Amino acid sequence: MKNYIKIISLFAFLALFQNCASQNADPQMVNDLVSSDEFTFYAEKANPTSYDVINVVNSMPNAAQLRTFQISGQGYGIEIKKGVMEVTLPYFGRAFTSTYGTSDNSYRFTSKDYEVTKTQSKKGNWVYKIKPKDVKNVSDINIEIYKNGKASTSIRSNDRQPISYDGYISKNEETKEKEKL
Repeated sequence: MKNYIKIISLFAFLALFQNCASQNADPQMVNDLVSSDEFTFYAEKANPTSYDVINVVNSMPNAAQLRTFQISGQGYGIEIKKGVMEVTLPYFGRAFTSTYGTSDNSYRFTSKDYEVTKTQSKKGNWVYKIKPKDVKNVSDINIEIYKNGKASTSIRSNDRQPISYDGYISKNEETKEKEKL
C-alpha cells in the first residue's frame, strides 16, 4: 500500500512540475510585450468574489468543491493594441442592475477611449491600471504581469461585484485582414 502512495505522489509531483515548467515564458519576451504595450491576456481561471455563486456551483451533484472556475481553452481574454482594447471575459457573480433578456451578462466590449497607467513593482512585476472612459459599467481593469509571463486581472464595475482572473500574456494574434495586406 505504501508503494502505491509513493508512486501516486511521484506522478502527481511530475505532472505539477511539468505543468508549471511548460507555462513559463522568457522574461525578455515579457519585457518586449510590456514595452510595446500590445499584448493579449488569456484567462485560464475565474475567481468570483461572490460566495453565493460559489456555494450554488458547489451544491450541484458530483461537483468538485472549488473557489475558482477553469475557463481556459475558451478564447477569453483582453487584447490590448494601440488605441483599442477588446475584452471578452465571462462573469460569475452578483449584478446590482437587471440585465434580463439581454446579452450583457459577461464582459464583452471594445474600448477606444481609455487611460492606462503602467508601473513596475520592486519585484519586477508590471502593473497596468486601465480606466475605460467609453464603457458605461466598467470603472477599473488592473492587470499584473509577472516576469514569467503569468498574469492576474481584476475588474471592478459600477453595477457588479468585482471578479479576478488568472492567466498569461502572449503576443497578439495577426488577423486575416492584416495578412491580406
